[in-house]
Amino acid sequence: MRTMISLPAGKASLAAGALALAIPATAAALTAGAADALSTPTQTALQVSLDRQWMTYGQTLAVTGNASASNAGHRLLLEYAPRRGSWSVVGTGRVRSDGRFRLVAPLRQSGSVRVIAAPTSAAPNTRSAVSAEVVPAAGTPIPASTPRNVVVTAKLVSGTGPLDALAGQSTAVIGTLLPRHAGRVVTLELGTGHGWRPVARARTHANGHFVLRYTPSSTGQARVRLLFRGDAFNVKTWGRGRRLTAYRPSVASWYGDGAATACGFHATMGVANTSLPCGTKVTFRYGGHTVVATVDDRGPYVGGREWDLNQNTAGALGFNGVDTVWSSR
Repeated sequence: MRTMISLPAGKASLAAGALALAIPATAAALTAGAADALSTPTQTALQVSLDRQWMTYGQTLAVTGNASASNAGHRLLLEYAPRRGSWSVVGTGRVRSDGRFRLVAPLRQSGSVRVIAAPTSAAPNTRSAVSAEVVPAAGTPIPASTPRNVVVTAKLVSGTGPLDALAGQSTAVIGTLLPRHAGRVVTLELGTGHGWRPVARARTHANGHFVLRYTPSSTGQARVRLLFRGDAFNVKTWGRGRRLTAYRPSVASWYGDGAATACGFHATMGVANTSLPCGTKVTFRYGGHTVVATVDDRGPYVGGREWDLNQNTAGALGFNGVDTVWSSR
């Protein structure tokens, strides 16, 4: 059985009016809350630019960006993390009056970089593990930038001059690979008509030093270079090509070629030989000196001697009498 409740006409009118007033007030409150939510800015990562993402060992990286001008004077940290490593501070700077900033640091290994706001109590060399925004004492909160990858090549340090060796005997190529880590593989490559061929390999010591040993099989000249194929620390790099001359020991004498030569011409740096074609170039090494001579005469016809150096060739080598020289033919 339903019970009907009747209100006097006056009270019914008052209740209806109160309800009508309550609904708009609630709607206004919801609308204001939504407006407040929309007007609250969403904090996004600090936007930065790198002047380069592919670097050589020790090259300086510059990171620039903009923060709010209200953050002028606040200190920023440039952090670096190697692959699968933790963050460490490699550079610092401050926000300028216009909100701009620029941080620089030399990098030695591949990894990631980011910019964060320095805690007010942080010392310049403090290692930071901050991964979220840091709110300075005043000004707009400065969020951490999104990590950016940087690729760094290694650096091979070795001689750049020509290499001299005796055919059939081991010669050493010494150098250092930077940054210094033990166990990194360095290859010596020999230039061929079809590219480069590996002929020796060695691993670096803890100080980055390495010694490669190569035994040329025959006399002559070739191009060689050092190669590092890359690892978790750095990407591939190679050294400048060097000329390798492989010699053999042979006996020589010298003479003055003021008269006519068997080849019909006088080379400034000349040499006589019994069989090599006229005009053949031969490299000689003696007493630390190296000379390239041209075959322009026949001889010597004395047992056991292979070369007769003219006076200019002998003088450039510091050669006198009869002695053993290194020859490339």
